Order: sequence, then C-alpha cells, then structure tokens
Amino acid sequence: MELAGDEIDRILDSWPVARLATQRADGLPSQVPIVFARSGERLWSPIDGKPKGDGELARVRNIRARPGVSLLIDHYAEDWERLWWLRVEGVAEVICPSDLEGDAEVAGAVAALRNKYPQYRETALFRGVPTLVAVRPLVIRSWRAGVV
Repeated sequence: MELAGDEIDRILDSWPVARLATQRADGLPSQVPIVFARSGERLWSPIDGKPKGDGELARVRNIRARPGVSLLIDHYAEDWERLWWLRVEGVAEVICPSDLEGDAEVAGAVAALRNKYPQYRETALFRGVPTLVAVRPLVIRSWRAGVV
C-alpha cells in the first residue's frame, strides 16, 4: 500500500534524516545519511560543519559526474503494521552560491535548513565554501504496511 500524498508531504517536511545514494565512478552505489529540508521544488542538503574527512566529499564528486540519485526515508517499528518507506528518485546538483542572501532559491533553502535543525545554532551550516546538494525529485515511490 502506498503512502497518501499528505503523508508524503508531512514526511518530506519533517523527517530528520534520509539516506542519499549516488553512483561511484566504478558503477557501484555509495550511500550516506544526510539531513535535508524541502524548499521550493527541491530537497536541499548542506555540506555542513560536522566532522568529515579532508578534501571533496565522495557524494559531491559522484553527483558532479553522475547526477542521478536516490533518497530513502524509512521508519522501522517493532509493530510491523507501522513500517513504511519513501524513496525519491531524482537529479541532483551541487550548488556553491557566492551570495547566500542574493539568490532567493538558495536563501529559502538555507532558511528551511536552519528552521528544521536547531543544531545549526551550534554547528556551522557550511564547511568552508558554502556547498549545497539540491535534489529535484522526478519519481516518488512509497510503501506502508498499515498505519503511519
């Protein structure tokens, strides 16, 4: 059974974490948990100030080379009637805005991320050069066992 449209909207607006799948140069998938916020027609994720390795992140390299991505959002419960998942298949873009305030779309994404995650009061929203991953959903698929 699929999730209803209002359930999908609620999840995309409020769920705290998703798994981003990209494709590596060797064709194998690469998956990483991300935070994200919906703003406009896209889902946005920052390359933020949480500790990471040095250099450009694999997800950024992968998206620049192969922009097709998948986001998986899911819920597990001991009561299997409450299981569900939501998969967003889309095209991603790496955006490095020079003016966070001057671009209305980017400003909206930054505001949505800060509103959704109070942790960004303590953790830098960006690591070094401001970098965002923007995913334009093409297909949204879902499943639920029963009650969400």
